[in-house]
Amino acid sequence: MNVEYINPFIEASQQVFQMMTGIKPALGKVYLKNSPYESDAIAGIVGLTGKMRGQVIITLSIDTAKSVASSMMGGMPVEAMDEIANSAISELGNMIMGNTATILANKGIGIEITPPSLLTGERIKISSAGMQTICVPLELGEDKRVSLDIAIEK
Repeated sequence: MNVEYINPFIEASQQVFQMMTGIKPALGKVYLKNSPYESDAIAGIVGLTGKMRGQVIITLSIDTAKSVASSMMGGMPVEAMDEIANSAISELGNMIMGNTATILANKGIGIEITPPSLLTGERIKISSAGMQTICVPLELGEDKRVSLDIAIEK
């Protein structure tokens, strides 16, 4: 996959996290994932159509999700992943992908995104048949990490 396509996802993710949580995530080592793979306990899935087709899966642990949701809600304590916390994480995915779509559009690559779907559970297995999956780890500090799994049709 062309690096030109991955950088907008990284840029948008860092911008949105900085704006919504006050944390600018550090980029971890980008790598390929083999399908199927196990996910963290929370996975937000956003589909892509247009010049790029595929999906982006934003994965994080429950503790990280609660911390991020709390930051997005002005520091309000989040004890459990309830409807409001789940909505915050879904909106985070929506914002990241909306910003990514804008960056790509400015490069002449038109995409549209689907509304985010949120999956929760232990040992979620994800299969991106026919698509190469690139994992972009984002380090939030304090052992908190978010991964963007970008699967684009060849």
